[in-house]
Amino acid sequence: MIRALIFDFDGLILDTEGPEYLAWCEIFRAHAQDLPLPVWAECIGRAAGWFDPLEYLERLLGRALECDALRLQQRSRMLELVAVQPLLPGVRAYVRDAQRLGLGLAIASSGTREWVTSHLQRLELGGDWQCVRCREDVLRPKPEPDLYLAALEALGVAASQAVAFEDSPNGIRAAKRAGLQCVAVPHGLTGGLDLSEADLQLASLADMPLEALLPRLARRSPGPALRDPGGCVSGAGG
Repeated sequence: MIRALIFDFDGLILDTEGPEYLAWCEIFRAHAQDLPLPVWAECIGRAAGWFDPLEYLERLLGRALECDALRLQQRSRMLELVAVQPLLPGVRAYVRDAQRLGLGLAIASSGTREWVTSHLQRLELGGDWQCVRCREDVLRPKPEPDLYLAALEALGVAASQAVAFEDSPNGIRAAKRAGLQCVAVPHGLTGGLDLSEADLQLASLADMPLEALLPRLARRSPGPALRDPGGCVSGAGG
């Protein structure tokens, strides 16, 4: 029986990943270079610092850059783009339905606490969570399971009693390593990535109400993922 929902933040509650990638792509284009999505996708869902775009750009150019100035430029542009991003579809309804059903709510994010909580306040979701676990709270961020294990401990539920919501392969891997069922909800950047480790895939949380989703998870069967006519993938092993 599901007693709690644990949400990723970046790309799942708010599309911060698209703006971050776009801001870096603008810098790369200004230097007549490309930042391929497959290269960038490896860092989606991980803590900042795992991949350095400017180090990659310097290797492409074969010369050093004014990295501090470029980081400030990228950061400013990203924040400008993120500031106008709305809550992703279906999130508010899931939070409200979970509260009505008496389910626990948590966030497990590789982002910093200041980053996550400031945006939750802006989106008027700041007081809706029993716990928020961020990269400062664990030794190892995603794709390691530590964030999910910390959230489970704070919620006081077993892994079998919780479901994770993720948008990236690294996040899904973290949830599965912690023993949770996981629903993949990709966005523009992650829709073409391999999300097959998830138990269920939705194009958007708005596509399926929470009360329709929970029975699907309860009766899922092991084996290869099957695509439903409604656009979701169900029955994945995990």
